[in-house]
Amino acid sequence: MSTPTLDAVRKRGALRVAVSRGIRGLSLEGADGRWSGLDTEVARAVAAAALGSAEAVAWMPTDPADRLTRLASGEVDLTVCNVSWTLGREAAQPVLFAGVTCYDGEGFLVRADSGLTTPEDLAGRRVAVQAGTTSAANLASWYGTRGYAVEPVAYTTPGETLAGYAAGECAAYVLDRVALAGERAALADPEAHRILDAAISREPMAAAVRDADPAWFRLCRWVLQLLVAAEHQVDEVGERDKALAQAAETAGVHGPAIGLDRDWAARVLDAVGTYADVYERSLGPATGLAVPRGLNELWTRGGLHYAVPLH
Repeated sequence: MSTPTLDAVRKRGALRVAVSRGIRGLSLEGADGRWSGLDTEVARAVAAAALGSAEAVAWMPTDPADRLTRLASGEVDLTVCNVSWTLGREAAQPVLFAGVTCYDGEGFLVRADSGLTTPEDLAGRRVAVQAGTTSAANLASWYGTRGYAVEPVAYTTPGETLAGYAAGECAAYVLDRVALAGERAALADPEAHRILDAAISREPMAAAVRDADPAWFRLCRWVLQLLVAAEHQVDEVGERDKALAQAAETAGVHGPAIGLDRDWAARVLDAVGTYADVYERSLGPATGLAVPRGLNELWTRGGLHYAVPLH
């Protein structure tokens, strides 16, 4: 099945992807020019399926306010940019969310010696937010229903937001807690700061595409589902190589029906592995972030990622 977006991507030879301007663990450009993080791994998986190479990606660093407008305008083919799936976003923009990449919730980064231990302790204080995110609305909703208020201070980019907080302009920095783990690690003395335990919102971060090309939506959705299903297959079979081969064969049969060949799933799993592999490389202990999987575990371990059948 042909898809206009897939045709354009193949003609161009690269998948154009909107990513953040730099959040460790999600999408961050290294000194060698290579991008890393969970969002970038998802993008590479799509590139491997569509173009045969996980490296055939044109990275498009994007401010939070422009994550979906650049997609809607046709400037990018895929947005994987720590953007939460909400009704308001799908209703207001010609986009569809192809699936959740990371379940999260907004939390607070504060100074360890501040004495602040709960969101309520921040009432009446200045809180740093990234412009174009749902943070200000979430703050108003959470505090307003409790008879409190905080003063959101908006900054254009993640770098400016972190710098404003680090300079003492605000008592806290509010952002998705997974993203905050990366922001904390970027500070000069990470141990002098802590992320509060409580979350004040639900933030299902997701991959987004334009709604005018349902075949491209289907392709991207099943690339993401493959990562989760393959992890479950490894758990079920026990033998990794055998399990991945089974998952690739089962999904590969349907390749021609979604605009791909029969080897698409094998390429994806060879390039990035399962969802567990992606999470471990991006947010696991070896990264220095050590973000527990929590809700991002498979449903069989108490998480929310459910393996949709590949047959």
